[in-house]
Amino acid sequence: MSTRIDPRDLLQKMLAAAIESAQPARCVPPHLPGAPAGRLLVIGAGKASAAMARAVEDHWHGPLSGLVVTRYGYRVPCQHIEIVEAAHPVPDAAGFRAAGRIRHLVAQLSADDLVLCLISGGGSALLALPLDGITLADKQALNRQLLASGASIGEMNCLRRHLSAIKGGRLAAACHPARVLTLLISDVPGDLPRDIASGPTVGDASTCDDALAIVRRYGIDLPTQVRALLASGRGESIKPDDARLAGSETRLIATPQMALEAAAKVARAAGVVPHILGDSIEGEAREVGKVMAAIARQVAVHGQPFATPCVLLSGGETTVTVRGHGRGGRNVEFLLSLAVALDGQPGIHALAADTDGVDGQEEVAGACLAPDSLARAWAQGIRPRDSLDNNDGHGFFGALGDTIVTGPTLTNVNDFRAILIESL
Repeated sequence: MSTRIDPRDLLQKMLAAAIESAQPARCVPPHLPGAPAGRLLVIGAGKASAAMARAVEDHWHGPLSGLVVTRYGYRVPCQHIEIVEAAHPVPDAAGFRAAGRIRHLVAQLSADDLVLCLISGGGSALLALPLDGITLADKQALNRQLLASGASIGEMNCLRRHLSAIKGGRLAAACHPARVLTLLISDVPGDLPRDIASGPTVGDASTCDDALAIVRRYGIDLPTQVRALLASGRGESIKPDDARLAGSETRLIATPQMALEAAAKVARAAGVVPHILGDSIEGEAREVGKVMAAIARQVAVHGQPFATPCVLLSGGETTVTVRGHGRGGRNVEFLLSLAVALDGQPGIHALAADTDGVDGQEEVAGACLAPDSLARAWAQGIRPRDSLDNNDGHGFFGALGDTIVTGPTLTNVNDFRAILIESL
């Protein structure tokens, strides 16, 4: 790596390239369908949905209408598609009302009509329409428990699908007999459509019994009426062979792997060899941090399995089981664990951030790590291991001035992690 290259600058350029690769203006237009015989209705939910709607309007030649719901602060102005903002990651009344309106819009469609459904990460919270007998307050309490439980995103969304009147294929079923085309920006490990926004237009083979097993596994405290609904089977999702889904098609238009490949291109241009370790890494953020630290140290000290200079790239969605009094955030927790394990190892820099600009419940995307980060923390009287035990990665990197604030990125392909290892 050239001495003229600043490690932090290169890491941030790789993050920017990853985010740019998943911008709706870039990835939506190639997948727009032909005009239907009837009307085009555009619906959707997620942190990228408003930008996706704008991309549709900018490239669609003909009449259209619709409604999408996005996170507060992620609005993009549209002329024909209504944009509603709501809360994420814990749903609110605005998301509840918007989901109900979307269900109403699709209820009277004909076989000549086409529904273009724009789905991206965050849709699970933004499409908050619980089944009869479950209140919005029940859903809010459940979401808070799930976020702190350590459950994987797949487990969370399995439970959500069986408590929703719109997820787990129910939205596509409600669109029948109209044709449905869903464009997906993936924010989940493995890019499974059923897990992106909990699969509102995708058949789901999991069952209420599966959802109850997750409840038991993580000790989730369900209200009596919610547990009874699952136990009765009344929360069963729409299955993949349901005839109402015969006219439903899904397309992945942006994924974590595409974002990592865009970052890798930036690294190569800078003379640094990129190695993509995986686009779907899961597990406790602090444990993933320890493993990545061991790999990075092996590279730095022994030149195995890769020669330096190189950058180790990975994506996916780790979890944080909150036991302390900090603010959580899986990317900063990963990075703080990495820092503690590396213990100031020379020549290793890192960046971890959520591509949507929000790590956990903070308006902070993530942070950067340098070989001197721990020394600077100690100089301020900050004990790194105590910060990690307290789930206070945001506080730790904030005190060092090393947080990354992107603002709303208008997309979401999940976590981005880069560990840059210099030649010394």
